Amino acid sequence: MTDFLAAEDRALLERHGLGNFDALWAKQLEAVDEPNTARGGWSSVFRLDLEGHGYYLKRQSNYQMRTLHAPFGEPSFSREFRNISRYENLGIPALKAAFYGERKVEGEVRAILLTRALDGWDDLDSLLQRWSELSEAQHSAIMNACGQLARRLHGARQVHGCFYPKHIFLQATGDGYQAQLIDLEKTRPLLFGLRDRVKDLEPLLRRAPQWNEAQLRELLAAYLVQSPDSSLIDTWLVRLTARRSYKGVR
Repeated sequence: MTDFLAAEDRALLERHGLGNFDALWAKQLEAVDEPNTARGGWSSVFRLDLEGHGYYLKRQSNYQMRTLHAPFGEPSFSREFRNISRYENLGIPALKAAFYGERKVEGEVRAILLTRALDGWDDLDSLLQRWSELSEAQHSAIMNACGQLARRLHGARQVHGCFYPKHIFLQATGDGYQAQLIDLEKTRPLLFGLRDRVKDLEPLLRRAPQWNEAQLRELLAAYLVQSPDSSLIDTWLVRLTARRSYKGVR
């Protein structure tokens, strides 16, 4: 496939000699965490800063996965890049890609995915850790932003597959928060209606024990475009609680 280089990032990357696959592969950087070696190859993430602009440079070698798109295997970044592009086309707020490319070098399959860093944004997980320090107005704005994000996701007939606090990023605005998603590798089409929607939302609630029922109702009110005391929200709470109990037993 042809390399992707976002028009908005081209000049900056080329100014630093990083506008192509070989240069990005050879760039010496310190990894932000331990390499992942679960698929028989390796995959690693690096921080790249250029003139005040932050990026995450992800490189992998022989880190393959089987998909319907590529039943004999493809780099996991390939699927993630397709999903990033799909989210952008569908208008779902999510991280943006600056570069994507693949190479086969003497039997080795290499892939690079460069994404723009969400500097100035907080992941929901970190906000939950200081939930008691936030005001009621902030709580309400965060619930509303998360509910609206889920509504746009499912309204576009997509299931995130890892709708966890650490994958939801929020930024304060003048009148609330805006939210977007990262880690789109497991995204798939929403095929089974209500079941898929409940299955996608429940892990978020399970990983946010700080939220009380009134706050969950706020989130669902934004998601379903209902008043917080709606009987429809009662039904959703029953379904989500049942699934949470089932997952807890397992």
